[in-house]
Amino acid sequence: MPRVLSGLKPTGPVTLGNHLGALRFWVEDQHLADSYFMVADLHALTVPSDPERLRALTTECALCLIAAGLDPEVCTLFVQSHVPEHTELSWLLECTAKMGELGRMTQFKDKSARGGEESASVGLFSYPVLMAADILLYDVDRVPVGEDQRQHLELTRVIAQRFNTRHGDVFVVPEAAVPRVGARVKDLQEPTRKMSASSESLAGTILVLDPPEVIERKIKRAVTDTDNEVRFDPDARPGVSNLLTILGAATDRDPGKVAADYSRYGPLKSDTAAAVVEMLRPLRERYESLAADAAGTTALLAAGAGKARPVAAATVGRARDAMGLLPRG
Repeated sequence: MPRVLSGLKPTGPVTLGNHLGALRFWVEDQHLADSYFMVADLHALTVPSDPERLRALTTECALCLIAAGLDPEVCTLFVQSHVPEHTELSWLLECTAKMGELGRMTQFKDKSARGGEESASVGLFSYPVLMAADILLYDVDRVPVGEDQRQHLELTRVIAQRFNTRHGDVFVVPEAAVPRVGARVKDLQEPTRKMSASSESLAGTILVLDPPEVIERKIKRAVTDTDNEVRFDPDARPGVSNLLTILGAATDRDPGKVAADYSRYGPLKSDTAAAVVEMLRPLRERYESLAADAAGTTALLAAGAGKARPVAAATVGRARDAMGLLPRG
């Protein structure tokens, strides 16, 4: 059985875009591969964050993953910072990676450009190495990556191959896997960009924990197009196409075929809101049950880290030994 790893960064609440684009496929994939899923809280530290908010979002994210259908008895679900081997291996790999390689990372260039490279944190510069450690720790065979992360996976492969050349076969060199493409959900108010919880306004972002009345209000206020024609054409008609995408994903139908059922925006918005509310209802109910048991949450996350650590520790042990570090007493 192949081994895979995926993660979600708790920089904001879990959105409908996260759910339709990735989470529901993780739920299926946990039965098809030896699956490791993490809440990547260390990656959330690359930009300033409020400590209490980060703690709350980390817990919320973990519970949303379980509420969406990830089964801790089937997969390995953990919080990244609960497995200290991530940071230890990251340092060993930083001593293998090259400054020039990190400087060429497109996401660093894009993110540092917003506030100026001189003010960017070292963590923002080096986090691709932590991402490499995340992957290499678990002897992952395949990594599902979209185009925005393909450069980081290539860096992971380069670092692993260089380390293996210098020190022997320590790491499994992972292959890229084409991810199962979920619905590409866009912002309801700005349908040319993706739905995100980090947007300045959440008016166009549906959160999986939004109450039904909030979901309905956001969808009914969604930006559509200048006329009332219902046609699936993401380039020419992004607003209505986004609604059709959401309704299609929520009802397991092709958005182009969904369009044939509507001649006006009003009924389309009403049906989309109803479908999303119903789709998310079990998730919200399960989340509320889990959130009411704080001790149970702590135990679940501790158990997940307990499953991950032996695998991670074995990899770090091989890397330490290969680099000449003394064994721990």
